[in-house]
Amino acid sequence: MPGQGFDLEQFLTCPVLGILRGIPSQNLEPVLEAAVAAGLKHLEITLNTQDAFSIIERAAAGFSGRLTIGAGTVLSPAGAERACNAGATFLVSPTLNEEVARFCRDENIPYFPGAFTPTEIEKAWQAGAAMVKVFPASQLGPAFFKEMRGPFADIKLMAVGGVRVENVPRYLESGALAVAVGGSVFTRERLENARVEEIKNDLSHILIAVRKFLTTMTP
Repeated sequence: MPGQGFDLEQFLTCPVLGILRGIPSQNLEPVLEAAVAAGLKHLEITLNTQDAFSIIERAAAGFSGRLTIGAGTVLSPAGAERACNAGATFLVSPTLNEEVARFCRDENIPYFPGAFTPTEIEKAWQAGAAMVKVFPASQLGPAFFKEMRGPFADIKLMAVGGVRVENVPRYLESGALAVAVGGSVFTRERLENARVEEIKNDLSHILIAVRKFLTTMTP
């Protein structure tokens, strides 16, 4: 299986996950080069992208050691298995899929299921999530993460949906341990036209904001 394995501890040293949805096959390499140049280390390619499995295979093989590649929008064990065979080293779902969770436990694959309510968060964590993806975070806001730290202090939460450079510090201050960026940076227009400088610049600003926050938290 090609690709660099996912390490949660390493991810948390710069906890930003990129989300590529609908990347045209011919623009894959320049977009990934821009992401690497910005400093991104972890990226998921959603399975509802055309030719997703071949794109994952190319990304995992071509960027091994520079990017850790995962698969997103994983909705079935069959999709999970194909993604892992292509080189994905972690899996992400919009909600908790019990069968995918079971596959990930059996195969020791880190799983990031989505959740929206406290009940869903707890259920996802109990199912073995490496981290629970709170989605869409834009509908809940940073205050939601602060509230969840009370009953769920040990549950690792990631803010996904509507994350931008302006609100990244607020999510982290409120208790999110990681953020994911997709459509706010990897817009359809940018992906279709390989507008890589815009992608690199926006990603760089987000990564700088995250590193600045982490530096302030270091004793």
